[in-house]
Amino acid sequence: MIKVAMCWDDGPSTDIRLTSICRKYGAKATFNLCPKWISAKTTLPTWQSQPQVGVWSHKGFQCGRVGLDRLHEVYDGFEVASHCMCHETVGKNMPLDRFLKGAIDARKFLEDEFQKPCRGFAWPCGQYDDHSALGLQEAGFAYGRTTEQTVDPQRYVHPLILKSNGHFQDGNFWEKFEAAKANGSKFFYFWGHSYEMVDCEGLWNQLEEKIRLFSEDPDVSWANVIDIVS
Repeated sequence: MIKVAMCWDDGPSTDIRLTSICRKYGAKATFNLCPKWISAKTTLPTWQSQPQVGVWSHKGFQCGRVGLDRLHEVYDGFEVASHCMCHETVGKNMPLDRFLKGAIDARKFLEDEFQKPCRGFAWPCGQYDDHSALGLQEAGFAYGRTTEQTVDPQRYVHPLILKSNGHFQDGNFWEKFEAAKANGSKFFYFWGHSYEMVDCEGLWNQLEEKIRLFSEDPDVSWANVIDIVS
């Protein structure tokens, strides 16, 4: 038996479709949210007709954001985790105190909004350092997901520097899953952004097929990311 965990970053409105798929198959998932990106109203995805200065997009796809008006409709029943208030990223231009405030304030917002503990964290842009990891641990976070990879997520040196098996669109996704099973791993853990599927039915169908196969496999059960370090 192997447990499968997945998490998704940033709170784009493409999460609306993703959470619908998860509910369809009874799949667990953790969503890493940035509260300052959550406006009052949900904004839907659009394609840019041409590049716009100062407007972020994924290859021209503006993913939209889940707003307060649909926050519970979309995420109730799933785990939520801090991704900092506005994606504060560890680096030489980011003071430690500002980074930690962003991480902790996001946790407080999510705990107040969803009325349940929020002890998970995902490092924005996958960037971290030892001082930031220690600060998050002292603040009471249980884990911090990096973008680094491993064959066994439970073999971590530090829970705030947690590696996954890989990205959901990895070309060798199933090979990594089989390697985890062959290694005797108790968990297989993947991550991504739902906006990476844009509005491509083929990509959405590929993800749904992954979730369906996991859900129908008698040797697989779904887990939350925090279970890896519990």
